[in-house]
Amino acid sequence: MSFYLKGRQKLRQIFCLPVRFPDVHNSQSWTRLEAGSPELHLVSHVDGRDSYTRGRIGVESWDIFFRNTNAGAPPGTAYQSPLPLSRASLAAVAQAQPNVDKLVEDHLAVQSLIRAYQIRGHHVAQLDPLGILDADLDSSVPADIISSTDKLGFYGLDESDLDKVFHLPTTTFIGGQESALPLREIIRRLEMAYCQHIGVEFMFINDLEQCQWIRQKFETPGVMQFTNEEKRTLLARLVRSTRFEEFLQRKWSSEKRFGLEGCEVLIPALKTIIDKSSENGVDYVIMGMPHRGRLNVLANVIRKELEQIFCQFDSKLEAADEGSGDVKYHLGMYHRRINRVTDRNITLSLVANPSHLEAADPVVMGKTKAEQFYCGDTEGKKVMSILLHGDAAFAGQGIVYETFHLSDLPSYTTHGTVHVVVNNQIGFTTDPRMARSSPYPTDVARVVNAPIFHVNSDDPEAVMYVCKVAAEWRSTFHKDVVVDLVCYRRNGHNEMDEPMFTQPLMYKQIRKQKPVLQKYAELLVAQGVVNQPEYEEEISKYDKICEEAFARSKDEKILHIKHWLDSPWPGFFTLDGQPRSMSCPSTGLTEDVLTHIGNVASSVPVENFTIHGGLSRILKTRGELVKNRTVDWALAEYMAFGSLLKEGIHIRLSGQDVERGTFSHRHHVLHDQNVDKRTCIPMNHLWPNQAPYTVCNSSLSEYGVLGFELGFAMASPNALVLWEAQFGDFHNTAQCIIDQFICPGQAKWVRQNGIVLLLPHGMEGMGPEHSSARPERFLQMCNDDPDVLPDLQQANFDISQLYDCNWVVVNCSTPGNFFHVLRRQILLPFRKPLIIFTPKSLLRHPEARTSFDEMLPGTHFQRVIPESGPAAQAPAGVKRLLFCTGKVYYDLTRERAARGMAEQVAITRIEQLSPFPFDLLLKEVQKYPNAELAWCQEEHKNQGYYDYVKPRLRTTIDRAKPVWYAGRDPAAAPATGNKKTHLTELQRLLDTAFDLDAFKNFS
Repeated sequence: MSFYLKGRQKLRQIFCLPVRFPDVHNSQSWTRLEAGSPELHLVSHVDGRDSYTRGRIGVESWDIFFRNTNAGAPPGTAYQSPLPLSRASLAAVAQAQPNVDKLVEDHLAVQSLIRAYQIRGHHVAQLDPLGILDADLDSSVPADIISSTDKLGFYGLDESDLDKVFHLPTTTFIGGQESALPLREIIRRLEMAYCQHIGVEFMFINDLEQCQWIRQKFETPGVMQFTNEEKRTLLARLVRSTRFEEFLQRKWSSEKRFGLEGCEVLIPALKTIIDKSSENGVDYVIMGMPHRGRLNVLANVIRKELEQIFCQFDSKLEAADEGSGDVKYHLGMYHRRINRVTDRNITLSLVANPSHLEAADPVVMGKTKAEQFYCGDTEGKKVMSILLHGDAAFAGQGIVYETFHLSDLPSYTTHGTVHVVVNNQIGFTTDPRMARSSPYPTDVARVVNAPIFHVNSDDPEAVMYVCKVAAEWRSTFHKDVVVDLVCYRRNGHNEMDEPMFTQPLMYKQIRKQKPVLQKYAELLVAQGVVNQPEYEEEISKYDKICEEAFARSKDEKILHIKHWLDSPWPGFFTLDGQPRSMSCPSTGLTEDVLTHIGNVASSVPVENFTIHGGLSRILKTRGELVKNRTVDWALAEYMAFGSLLKEGIHIRLSGQDVERGTFSHRHHVLHDQNVDKRTCIPMNHLWPNQAPYTVCNSSLSEYGVLGFELGFAMASPNALVLWEAQFGDFHNTAQCIIDQFICPGQAKWVRQNGIVLLLPHGMEGMGPEHSSARPERFLQMCNDDPDVLPDLQQANFDISQLYDCNWVVVNCSTPGNFFHVLRRQILLPFRKPLIIFTPKSLLRHPEARTSFDEMLPGTHFQRVIPESGPAAQAPAGVKRLLFCTGKVYYDLTRERAARGMAEQVAITRIEQLSPFPFDLLLKEVQKYPNAELAWCQEEHKNQGYYDYVKPRLRTTIDRAKPVWYAGRDPAAAPATGNKKTHLTELQRLLDTAFDLDAFKNFS
């Protein structure tokens, strides 16, 4: 056939005709088109010769059909059957063939034109309310967008074609109920859909259904209609948003508040998203946002009491002794109220955050995932998240990309987030042309096929429509969506900043710009929706609310940070927020429980499941350990997890390769060797009514994933949430989460968190990158005083220490102690972050074993493990007392045995480094009155624990003795890359540790 199949399908699509094709094996077999339309002229190559279709040939009928259509006849009646053709007229038919070709080409051109607007129409949309910048940073108009009639030539059309009628393809909805339109009207409707105050980016999406859904939402004629009631509601919300900022400016003109002026439409935008989501069944919305506009969102979206906001500006207000607090524009909030539009309950939570823009993104996602998990919302229909962004940060911060890549992962998806970008078109003082290489700040969202709706923020109705569509998209497809509010910033970066230094032309225009409230009010008055007195009454009503709240705020004497808690834990604390006790029960277990967990851990609890041969040997070894009443590191972790699951505690372990474990020791997910993707998690087969266990390999991200897990741990105190770094030093790419959230979170926001960080650590000759988890950094950030000896006689001293600290730092030397510290994390009556430096070589070290006897009822986590050998039996004869932590203990005991110094040198392990165990170490020092004291570590002197331990040990003994150092010399890198050098350094530190004359010259 000379008319190829693809061409036929295209014709069928253009003309909406059910074309049937001839049987190519039978030259006599031709079929007609349906009645009421002309026959299609096809040329067939059959039996090696060209021949025309037999019967009635339809070239003339197409001409008649389109002439009648252009004259106004409906497509169904436009067809008139032509007279039969004689052989003599075939030559005339052949000459008419170019007319059909032109007809087809023109329709293909129109289809291309429609597609061009769908793809690139946003580039010419009128998005900047100031009218001075192109939102895509490009002033040129794409060549395939019809900005003038001469551009029709790009498609092989000209001005004479403008009034011709063309059938519309199924990939557009601009026709509404009409299936054909004149070209002039087609272009006009495309302009209205894609080139006004809304710019739609969606044609990169791979899913046809989703593209069609968006086309229908924006192309259908008259789709953006609002009732008068909706317009009045929008005006009232704009009044609140605008007058709130003006009230703050009048009362505290010299205070930084990072106001919303220039994007006041954000408040009605958020409320529209929440209204529509509530209508679709959502009852819990978790939000994250930067500082700009936060007070307005707290007041008019979350509905925080205005007097609580206003009293934050009172410099004379005393702070309650709940922590150090944070500035007012970083605080969060949790509130449950009735949504007045839907008359349904809605819970709103705004997560507190630092100044580090976008850092809260994964935290919000993690908290959302947790809330979905705990209420059984497996599809995200009840709980959702809204993330607000600034334009410069959205384009510039890598965490945005990391967070997007969590959006569709099975163990991380929240089933769609609505992202709202407050696009000020400036970042502090930086012009967007210097701040990003992409056309828009939102282009990062394209990586996950999220549609992007750009909208001019000075058109409130366009903003509301876009927000409705965004909420509907999330409800329909459960995928991310971005709303880009193209706006401006009326003031500088803050109210004290002078923007004219760097953006003089922009701010000259801004000074002239009429506020959006005034513009919209004038429009509604002109439309007769409201009159001027009604508008002024709305303003007076809200001003009165603010004044009355301001008067009440003067009665506040104390600033309570707990009033700004974003994640309350009902029932966990007493009514006044205190722990229900200051004690911790034993973390031991009965032998039956230990044995049961051990047996499951060493078996495959699913029938007909084939595991790897090497894994069979590992499970067999575990079984032998259980028979011998012993655990190694992996089994100790298994027993801690399994016992907590029995007690109803959900456990979530996340990180890179955690299912198997970086060092192939864990194997919590078994894989069938014969069936693809068939897996088994034995931990979920322990008990009939156990809590679920979630173990999930993460994306190759630290910043995003650690932030996510922190957010997950915020939601409930009755879960053990752990993040494991592939190697301990990888935590430094998540340093922002550690420094801004985990370390100071409770002090800033009165928000406890029990997240656990597992950081593999140890100098084992593997080079500078995979050796140190940088313990010195965590210890430097501990809030205890090295120079003050606490009251050691205080009741429950160890628990009180834990309650007062900002986090707990441990380095366990035995599997049993690792087991106890994990269980203690949940059995404590409060929550603190737990940093564990975990081993690598000790995972399989024959001496790193613990007997069941040390894990039975009555046993506890040992903050200090004292010497238990010959030195402890004759303490007066001990010449040196070595303090250490972690793996180096095994190097020291091996060296001590080789030198025969078991009676001369005692070795004490400090398992809990912070809070520092002053009480237990004082007893150790007093036990060995004749021993000199030395701290031994495998890390370099300027790293590791020495700078933390030494002053605290000196305080413990009232500086009665020096504390010597045995370890590697100071260095810039954490470890050497040369194996021989590594071994030489190790032997040198061991020589120093056991040379009893090593420190005589320093005395």
